[in-house]
Amino acid sequence: MSELSTRPALITKVIPDSICAEMGFEPGDSIVAVNGQKPRDLIDYQFLCADEFLEVEVLDAKGKTHKLEIEKEYDEDLGVEFETALFDGLIQCNNRCPFCFIDQQPPGKRETLYLKDDDYRLSFLYGSYLTLTNLTQKEWDRIEQMRLSPLYVSVHATEPEVRIRLLKNLRAGKILEQIKWFQERRLQIHAQVVVCPGINDGEHLERTLLDLAKFHTGNIPAVASVAVVPVGLTRFRPAEDELIAVTAEKAREVIDQVQKIQVLLSKGKGGGKAKKQNSKSRCIWLADEWFLIAGLDLPSAADYEDYPQIGNGVGSIRQFIEQFETAFEKLQPMQVEPERKLVWVVGNAVEKAFEPIVQQLNQIPGLSVNMAALCSRYWGQSITVTGLLTGQDLLEALQGRDLGNGILLPSVMLKQGEPRFLDDMTVEQLASLLKTRILPVSGVEELISAAIGLANAEVKF
Repeated sequence: MSELSTRPALITKVIPDSICAEMGFEPGDSIVAVNGQKPRDLIDYQFLCADEFLEVEVLDAKGKTHKLEIEKEYDEDLGVEFETALFDGLIQCNNRCPFCFIDQQPPGKRETLYLKDDDYRLSFLYGSYLTLTNLTQKEWDRIEQMRLSPLYVSVHATEPEVRIRLLKNLRAGKILEQIKWFQERRLQIHAQVVVCPGINDGEHLERTLLDLAKFHTGNIPAVASVAVVPVGLTRFRPAEDELIAVTAEKAREVIDQVQKIQVLLSKGKGGGKAKKQNSKSRCIWLADEWFLIAGLDLPSAADYEDYPQIGNGVGSIRQFIEQFETAFEKLQPMQVEPERKLVWVVGNAVEKAFEPIVQQLNQIPGLSVNMAALCSRYWGQSITVTGLLTGQDLLEALQGRDLGNGILLPSVMLKQGEPRFLDDMTVEQLASLLKTRILPVSGVEELISAAIGLANAEVKF
């Protein structure tokens, strides 16, 4: 995007005791330029602020411009957070993937739910996935010059005709050329393959994984990892999308297929230029959902190595279980007083995996935790991961039930930084309708603290 479209970077938070706090910056102020250059995004801002001497042009909340000189340590942070990481606007998607979650939502919700992100900067900063189909030469040059690596790329298929069919974009067929571009510049990607039965599964999936594995060689492999993910469908998807839901039988088939490919690659039998992988550097990973759908046990923690695709649901459940067991062992013998009865809401996909956690919590005298493992009628799913449950799902399932002293609510259900579900219902509204306390929890420590009564971040009706 051009510099003309770049807006001043609006500050939403000033970190206490930071440089900007000491200089009197306030939320509502905006940074216009650093050393005479207007930052297009958070990447530019961080690069420009790495110098020891800065001249910062600031637009205050009253519309007055100031120029401030700052002397600091190299790489010392100024201590502000912004409304958005992109000061020149979001680069949106130009594909029409039938499995896109944005197109599988009902109309009439908040505007941000319908923005199709395909922005390489958010991929670099936060690990969101992009397709590489909308990059101009200027943006390719910037990726190279600023060494924006790794990026997270939705590959789905390496055969041009199959990827074009999936993305509904004639530019989608260049994916292998683009990965080679990363390889030549010693830059990396993490890849994902969303498996759509009848389109890119079977022999097409095998071809894709073997193609990607050829780039998983050397000290800086161009393809650092590949996540294989099942397609997720909702009742709001277009009728003509030609997609088929993943069944338990299909899940077991894909697990078996991918595990055989993993073994072949570990022995150096992948064909072409694929070389034997380092035993500590597996290339291809199966998302947890495959095992949940198939009704099979999750792999052990050791199988996930350093969790390179945890943001894509590869190992996140196993890691949560391991972290819980470690934290639970550190608890001193205790008793909860007064007695507490809580309901822990999760997606029914993880019901079996999380049963041991509930059993351990209920070993604490005075504590009773009941797990409510729900599917999403809102999305029309019979098997649902926790993050897709909506306020309406919880209301329908929990209304009229004995909720005891309140609900333990995984914050993965909520919009980041805001107590709002995917269906726009707020936590406060749900608490009022259910006439109970709701305790949003993020991670193992907050779950345990809330369960035994140490948490204070509860929403009351």
